[in-house]
Amino acid sequence: MSTLNKGVAKVEVALKWDPSTGGGPVHDLDIIAAVYPTADPYGEPVYLVHFDSRSPDGTITLNRDSRTGQGFGIDEAMTLELTRLSPDYARVVVGIAIQQSGGPVTFGDVPNTKVLVREGYEELDSDDLAGVAGATAATIAEFVREDADTWRYRRLLHGFDTDPQSFSRVMGARR
Repeated sequence: MSTLNKGVAKVEVALKWDPSTGGGPVHDLDIIAAVYPTADPYGEPVYLVHFDSRSPDGTITLNRDSRTGQGFGIDEAMTLELTRLSPDYARVVVGIAIQQSGGPVTFGDVPNTKVLVREGYEELDSDDLAGVAGATAATIAEFVREDADTWRYRRLLHGFDTDPQSFSRVMGARR
């Protein structure tokens, strides 16, 4: 039986926030994508894409990176070309972590946060992270391969109280 639902192909995850005010710690939020193998989609990620790295095959790229949230509109954006990913990969988890170098900061401390997940002009999801206000990191999206050419999007909002390095090790664990 064939289906007319083709899943998602090329997705953008965008993040915006306002800079810190009043001399508080700098708000530096980072988008992180973890790519998991077909053989073990809930094990260790094969690789991570974040502010200081890229996917080896160019299928996942961080197009915009802000360290302060200054400016108008989107502060960080990541593009995921899911249908170009090797069949060796079955799952991609996307999350956001707050750098903690300026002192403890949670999502509740960061004004006007907004995460958008879009495919072309279609908005798949939007969230203000209020549901994870006490967290320092959060998963926001999961993309799972259903067959060779079909990927499905699933909202995956879950908060963590951890630093970015530790977050990258636990963000894709089975819950």
